[in-house]
Amino acid sequence: MTVPRRAVLFDLDGTLIDSVGLIIAAFLHAFEAFDGDRPGEAELVLGIGTPLVTQLSRYARSDAELTILRDRYRAFQIAHHDHMVRAFPGAVALVTQLRDRGVAVAIVTSKGEEFARRGLAVSGFDTLFELVVGVDSTVHHKPHPEPVLTALARLGVAAEHATFVGDSPHDVGAGNAAHVRTIGVTWGPFSRAQLEAAAPTVICDTMDELAALCR
Repeated sequence: MTVPRRAVLFDLDGTLIDSVGLIIAAFLHAFEAFDGDRPGEAELVLGIGTPLVTQLSRYARSDAELTILRDRYRAFQIAHHDHMVRAFPGAVALVTQLRDRGVAVAIVTSKGEEFARRGLAVSGFDTLFELVVGVDSTVHHKPHPEPVLTALARLGVAAEHATFVGDSPHDVGAGNAAHVRTIGVTWGPFSRAQLEAAAPTVICDTMDELAALCR
């Protein structure tokens, strides 16, 4: 009897790597010289996990302003990324253990694939992940299920044998819509209450607890 292949899909920012400080700082830099409505930090946090252009489009009044905001954000990210990003304690070990057990592991992120791979490299994940599905990989983005379904199709794993781990309601929404098991983690910028409202299969508070759930 053939044992079905299993997969654990991970969001990146706020789930595996501690990069929220960089994201907020890059947004604040982007809006420094902007004379229109500016988001507060709480608003910025709510948008984490959705594509950058989606977030900036709420405030840009024209395509030209959107380009300026995006370019300023990316310039800050490029300059400060490598020294402001690190893996959460225990994250690399968890992914390594899953790989060693033959579980397919992949990233499903709203970040561009190039920057996602850079974040993985500087955080110590190197080539641990079989697949990275970024914002440039799909037409629709989280909380739409397309990124999760794309990862499953490329891995050759059925939804009933997959888990999606993320720190945001957007992750949970995408996973639920794709009919996979969802795990919300509380060490990102979103509160337990915000995660509970998205109705994940389970919520966990520590990396050790996550490792046990993945087993």
